[in-house]
Amino acid sequence: MAFTVKKNFLLNSWEILGILMLMWLSTISVEAFPLAGGGSRRVKCNLIQYIACYYIWQTCPLQCPTFCLMDCATCKPVCSCNYPGAVCQDPRFVGGDGITFYFHGKRNQDFCLVSDANLHINAHFIGKRNAKMKRDFTWVQSIGILFGNHQLLVGAKKTSKWEENVDHLEFSFDGKSISIPHKQGAIWQSTKGQHVMVTRTSNTNGVTVEVPGNFKVTAVVIPISAEESRVHGYDITDEDCFAHLELNFKFYKLTGNVDGVLGQTYRSNYVSKVKMGVTMPVMGGHLKYLSSHLFASDCTVSQFHGNSMLGVGSNELATEHPALTCSSGRIHGNGVVFKK
Repeated sequence: MAFTVKKNFLLNSWEILGILMLMWLSTISVEAFPLAGGGSRRVKCNLIQYIACYYIWQTCPLQCPTFCLMDCATCKPVCSCNYPGAVCQDPRFVGGDGITFYFHGKRNQDFCLVSDANLHINAHFIGKRNAKMKRDFTWVQSIGILFGNHQLLVGAKKTSKWEENVDHLEFSFDGKSISIPHKQGAIWQSTKGQHVMVTRTSNTNGVTVEVPGNFKVTAVVIPISAEESRVHGYDITDEDCFAHLELNFKFYKLTGNVDGVLGQTYRSNYVSKVKMGVTMPVMGGHLKYLSSHLFASDCTVSQFHGNSMLGVGSNELATEHPALTCSSGRIHGNGVVFKK
């Protein structure tokens, strides 16, 4: 099946689907507010062009009570962890190819999620050993982001008793701690070098971090609840509720050589290595993603060159502005890749 758009220009059904998906992503808005006493969050549409939905609050679905986004076009909240670029739970990833997989890594170690010419993202894993299994239960406690000659930290503070109205986020930029007022919509911006903007999406425990033309990440801190611990056998105690990050990434300027646990899934020639058709498809090979510390770019698959690559645009998959590059059976764009 093919659709003629212009003379000598054909789009197949997969490319049409990809374009529609990217159009849908442009309707997504992020602004969240916790309900009094905890529980489900509420989100609202901040895109004024959707006047019928603008500034209307909605409660996150039961399937994702702590982390959702508003789809302004339908005026309904959607689960963030089900869309490309998501890193949630015991790390559950949704790749750029739309395939869901798990990467467990190991507790108290750092792994590169994305490694490209001018972007490198590591994650620090925390967790508990399960005596009945041969692996750790793990969660992402913090991320270290390298771009140019800069370092950006977004992390969840260790805490024993969870309080929704207490901020459990921590930030630093180039080694200096960042302080942001505990107010929804409060913004911190860098004053030198590349433009960095951190915006609170709720009074506490939720932010978006963006470097225009490079990446954007939505981060929310959540604890392991007593019910989750009981159902999954996490054996969480009162000493530590294992506060961790739930993340959703968008990338604006990846190259064809991008690598990392998540990054590789955005390559046009990537073929998923996880076993499909099972309850928990797992990506193995954790050693090649292992980094020596949160701001190291020394994992085996590292592609990071920092400032030495600024201005070099060879083999790019996307431009600074949201864009599409169509080829036979594939489509590339801001955080979504559909393959035939």
